[in-house]
Amino acid sequence: MNKNKLVTTGAAILAAFCLASTPVTALAAKGDQGVDWSVYQGDDGIFGSPQDKFSISQIGGCRGTYIYNQYTYATQVQYSIAQGKRAHTYLWWEGVTSTGLADQVLNYFLPKVQTPKGSIVALDVESGTQSTAVIDHALTRIKQAGYTPVLYGYKNFLSNNTDLNYLASKWALWLAEYKDYNVTKSPDYNYFPSFDNIGIFQFTSMYKAGGLDGDIDLTGITDSGYKGTTTSSTGGTAVKPNTTTPAIAAGQVANNTAKSDIKVGDTVKVNFSANSWATGEPIPSWVKGQNYKVTEISGSKLLLSGINSWINRSNAEILSVTGTTAISGGSTYTVQSGDTLSGIAAQYGTTAAALASLNGISNANVIYVGQTLKVAGTVATSNASTYTVQSGDTLSAIAAAHGLNTATLAAYNGITNYNVIYVGQHLKISGQAQRIVYAEAGDSYWSVAQQFGVSWISLLAMNNANRYSTLQVGQAIYY
Repeated sequence: MNKNKLVTTGAAILAAFCLASTPVTALAAKGDQGVDWSVYQGDDGIFGSPQDKFSISQIGGCRGTYIYNQYTYATQVQYSIAQGKRAHTYLWWEGVTSTGLADQVLNYFLPKVQTPKGSIVALDVESGTQSTAVIDHALTRIKQAGYTPVLYGYKNFLSNNTDLNYLASKWALWLAEYKDYNVTKSPDYNYFPSFDNIGIFQFTSMYKAGGLDGDIDLTGITDSGYKGTTTSSTGGTAVKPNTTTPAIAAGQVANNTAKSDIKVGDTVKVNFSANSWATGEPIPSWVKGQNYKVTEISGSKLLLSGINSWINRSNAEILSVTGTTAISGGSTYTVQSGDTLSGIAAQYGTTAAALASLNGISNANVIYVGQTLKVAGTVATSNASTYTVQSGDTLSAIAAAHGLNTATLAAYNGITNYNVIYVGQHLKISGQAQRIVYAEAGDSYWSVAQQFGVSWISLLAMNNANRYSTLQVGQAIYY
């Protein structure tokens, strides 16, 4: 996962493919390839091949005493499920050297896991000070919580910083080693980190151009948490998770939505097999597998946001349905150490304001450990075209509550810094993405309006300017 690790070589020993002491009974996934994602793959994540069968998404992590979330986690899980892929979880583990801190980290993250019971929850151990005993304790906690514990890392680092022989005697390993940094679509077992109990081999950080981790399941371990596949109501492949979560439920809704029912605001993926736009022009390879919001529909054609191109419905796969953010079967959530109302709201696909209203909370910044919050009934996406920011809101939480990804919501509102919104701000939650140009020497609102063929009055209003306003070089202008 760290793209800067040096490559080391090792012979491929087929016996290492078998789990030494952790039996795996579900072997249907043996040989399946998949990917792992962090925040760098965005809200939606992306697969490297149409044959990929699983994803492993980062929920967050700990560096020393700093615990952090990955805001992309829940939607990445949702979009995996929507595409009929098995979704799993991992968390960054650095400098956690006491069982007390380990418990604090796991008490925070385990209730937030969006993949099903039995699915993989891996510790990403690849840097910083480490403790074999603490890692062992943490993996035991993961198992006790009902998930499949896995240890990720590079063989050299783990061998030098932990008792890897001991850990491998108890827990499945997910080891990484790369031949080089060229685009690689399948593993080269001449570059294999031979060791006992390897369940997953991460064979490249360049599964596609631009960077993406590619993995292969050596034992069937990625079947954990799933009961195989079935056929969705639309005829596609659907996974059968052991349990459900908000992200899983939302993904299943999308998977069961017919292409004929795609509507404005839904998120779709351009199929890898798509060759031509609806206009007949060829689709660039970099577009395939990417996800886009639908901004307009004309018969069998969908207009995709961001690239402003028409695609036939048959070449799109629906990933998220506007207004159908789902919640888990549970109706309450117990506040854990480190929780915020906005973070809990994002997990359940709603906003801090809606969650506060449901629970009679007057100050969205004040919740306490052990507090029981009602979460059922909070997720009903409004048909309104705007939303007013409340105390405790984040852009990603507002986006999730309205069936959008963060980038699209930011584009609708001309927001360039996702971390900066303010109480009382009115956000557009539907419509066209705003376009931005940056002022050059000598520019005025009048000259920019003339250059781009827009109304001067409208340009002033869009930028909260008046007829006397001037421009600074480099200033962002929305038009």
